[in-house]
Amino acid sequence: MKIFIDGKVRDTRAVWFENDKVMMIDQRHLPKKVVIVSFDDYIDVAKAIKNMTIRGAPSIGAAAAYAMCLAALKKCDLIKASKEIKEMRPTANDLFYAVDYMMVCLSEGKNPIKAAESYAQSIINKCIAIGKYGAELIKDHYKIMTHCNAGALATVDVGTAIAPMRQAWKDGKRFFVYVSETRPRLQGMKLTAWELLQEGIDHAIITDNSSGYFIKKGVDIVIVGADRIAANGDFANKIGTLEKAVLSKEFGVPFYVAAPTSTFDFNTKIGENIVIENREGEEVTTVDGVMVAPVGCKVLNPSFDVTPARYVTGFITDKGILKPNEIRKVIK
Repeated sequence: MKIFIDGKVRDTRAVWFENDKVMMIDQRHLPKKVVIVSFDDYIDVAKAIKNMTIRGAPSIGAAAAYAMCLAALKKCDLIKASKEIKEMRPTANDLFYAVDYMMVCLSEGKNPIKAAESYAQSIINKCIAIGKYGAELIKDHYKIMTHCNAGALATVDVGTAIAPMRQAWKDGKRFFVYVSETRPRLQGMKLTAWELLQEGIDHAIITDNSSGYFIKKGVDIVIVGADRIAANGDFANKIGTLEKAVLSKEFGVPFYVAAPTSTFDFNTKIGENIVIENREGEEVTTVDGVMVAPVGCKVLNPSFDVTPARYVTGFITDKGILKPNEIRKVIK
């Protein structure tokens, strides 16, 4: 991921390990400024996952792997640490996948740093593959719609939903991206638009409630990410995804979900069994710390919704593009 810091272009990741510390871009400050934070205690990394200093399922997974690395290096109770880390965000499967991966590696006596680094690199490799497979779906002059942020910030590097766009643009294809703002935390407007701007990819920010207008007017393909994919192909993603899926079906627009192997949860049979995280009401009632709602109003703030598999055209994975009834191929 190339970003501009102090007038210079820097190649970096969303999260990495350096000098026995977990380093990450504090995504809460983007796009106003790039802030790099560091942690040398696993519980502080866990808190960073909870307060969305780091977010996006694959990046959360990598941060969790690094948190377990710190716990091992400091001789902490690994069972206790794994439980505390898993409690931070209940919906993203990558978090659980990464912690379990590290527990196996550590139980086998593997080097904590090498194990965590290997996990993070595996995510990047999967995203590169997703980009190559997904780029085949994008044609010149396409109008693409995405939701939330499933770019390099959310996936250590490269991206899931954004990866095919990066690759297609690199291949010389030219297209346009509709970036929905993604209320209430505005990850689409603040993060996805920022990433596309860095890459020079043509795009425009739209309000979430104008998605239907643009899909009806003429969108060629919708590509989104995912936080957890159930065994039947139902999937959880940032709130607002379901509406785009239903609208795409209504107007005959192909709807694709881009995700690495770590996001698939075959222990969860159907989407209704996915635990949906409910977050604080102030995320809805305030904008940059300024109260915009009447004081005293109740707020409902689910962070994710579940889209049934019947609305999904296909899953763009590191194993290829699969239909909902083919997704078990990711574990072969």
